[in-house]
Amino acid sequence: MTKVKICGLMEKEHIRAAVDAGVDAVGFVFAPSRRRVTVEQARELASEVPSHVLKIGVFVNATQKDLLHAFREVPLDYVQYHGEETDDFIQKISLPSIKVVSVRGDEEIKKTTCFKSDYVLFDTPGIDFRGGSGKTFDWSVIEDIPIKNRLILAGGLHTGNVLQAIRQVNPYMVDVSSGVEVNRRKDTNLIREFIKTVKEQER
Repeated sequence: MTKVKICGLMEKEHIRAAVDAGVDAVGFVFAPSRRRVTVEQARELASEVPSHVLKIGVFVNATQKDLLHAFREVPLDYVQYHGEETDDFIQKISLPSIKVVSVRGDEEIKKTTCFKSDYVLFDTPGIDFRGGSGKTFDWSVIEDIPIKNRLILAGGLHTGNVLQAIRQVNPYMVDVSSGVEVNRRKDTNLIREFIKTVKEQER
């Protein structure tokens, strides 16, 4: 069954809506973004997250000290690396990991074989910040990639296209942020609708 992650959460009501709807993972953004939260804010939000839901922290080129601090203090279950972090760096940190690949062409796809991270997340390149562009990329470039059991799909997903994305890519998890927002703020109804759309088609 395809897992669902709601990323860029900043308010408790949206955490509760996601959890009530059956979300599998929530994402807190610690990198420069309009959705950025502090470690203290994330810890407060995380108090609303039951143990069976993964808490994932999104970072861009963070230091080892900052990564370990956030991981312990929130606490987090996974670190999502959204910058130029090398596989050597990720392995040195030795925390459960997700490496993000911004899909611009075949070269980025080929690089994924080098990553030993637990999961690889494919996203559309950001505009103002890393990720969160609200735009899709050509899913056909990862249709046949041999890492489906650790593939996370992001980039412009919403209720209207997520089922097509799942049929075409067959990812382990889908990741949404702007696709469940209204006027740049998370919307409880859209969060519920997105999760319900994915979960009901699986049944």
